Amino acid sequence: MSRTLNKVMLIGNVGKKPVLKHTPSGIPVISLRLATSETWKDRNGAIQEHTDWHTVIAWRGLAEVINKLVYKGSRIYVEGRIQTRSFEDKSLNKRLAIEILASNMLLLDKKGRDSDGNDNSLDLSDDSSDDSFSDNDFDYSGNIPDDDFEGGFSDKSIYKNSSKDIPF
Repeated sequence: MSRTLNKVMLIGNVGKKPVLKHTPSGIPVISLRLATSETWKDRNGAIQEHTDWHTVIAWRGLAEVINKLVYKGSRIYVEGRIQTRSFEDKSLNKRLAIEILASNMLLLDKKGRDSDGNDNSLDLSDDSSDDSFSDNDFDYSGNIPDDDFEGGFSDKSIYKNSSKDIPF
């Protein structure tokens, strides 16, 4: 038996306000676009930059937390796994979507307002506050379904405390 690993860790900026939707059975799911950039000097000494855009999907409690705390321009750490799925577009062309299925999210912003003037600060003066949220912080049974949004979840979403440590 061979062992495999599908793990993604990204630090980037949110490109636009995340979009929260609910499945027909009421399960919250959110998607957002995350930009990661790298810069380097070319042979001539000119600074070059390349930006990659990632589609991040989060479910249940993590989706609700992201909806409340993450805005356009927010700097976040996302941990999860790569998921690919194929579908047909409106023109019946076969398409491939590559997404990051988030299992953990950390807010990296300092107190302040986002680019739209919304207050996205956390009160970090109390030692009991925590700006780390994970799918593991919510009690649900079963795995996240790839194709069937309604399968495998209980109705419970119980928050548990998680570590403040950055996992890298």
